[in-house]
Amino acid sequence: MAGLSKLVQFAGPPLGMGMKKLLTVMLLLLACTACSGNLEDGKAAYSKGNYSVAIVKFKLAAAQGDADAQVSIGVMYDEGQGVVQDNAEALKWYKLAAAQGSAQAQFNIGIMYAKGQGVGQDYAEALKWYKLAAAQGNASAQSNIGFMYRSGHGVVRDYTEALKWYKLAAAQGKADAQSNIGALYGNGRGVVQDYVRAHMWSNLAAAGGNLDAVKNRDIVAAKMTPQQISEAQKLARECQARHFKHCD
Repeated sequence: MAGLSKLVQFAGPPLGMGMKKLLTVMLLLLACTACSGNLEDGKAAYSKGNYSVAIVKFKLAAAQGDADAQVSIGVMYDEGQGVVQDNAEALKWYKLAAAQGSAQAQFNIGIMYAKGQGVGQDYAEALKWYKLAAAQGNASAQSNIGFMYRSGHGVVRDYTEALKWYKLAAAQGKADAQSNIGALYGNGRGVVQDYVRAHMWSNLAAAGGNLDAVKNRDIVAAKMTPQQISEAQKLARECQARHFKHCD
């Protein structure tokens, strides 16, 4: 079968800063009025947009060695929330947390090296930090490693290796990884070209909100028989029922 030249290989968050706000979302969800202590007070203030109070509380907790507080401070400097935006200062706080094994901090450091923010751009160093986070199950780091192998950033391009890392992230419900798996199947890169699998993974990613996957699914569907589409939809439902585990 011919390749799908128009199939989009989603880059999205892997080299961007948006995923650093994952922690921000976590803080919002965890904040509660009944919490006590500097970290919890910082979360509560942050959730209300009271960044000047949040940064003070986080720094008090960070001074006691709290890694979550250190990451939170890093995010605030990274995003310029309640403080002057400062990449070098963000990196300092991330490294303090990373030294304590924080996967989120390790992931954020990887992004900074990939983007050259606060440091010289260094894909090999980015990969090192991503792998530390990925080893702890960080799905965003796993997806970013897949992106690096797919694009050849800091490594020799290797679609098979990219697929391996994308699948680890996809099994945790990471929509951009699922979209990329669909694109690899659609284009026959790292795997034998398989429109049914391409449709299945694109469909799963589309359900997760990935817009590129919607386009890819439609491109693939135009090359499939109704029976193939029905099979792909069945596989997608089964994969969802298994919570994205053992779908291939």
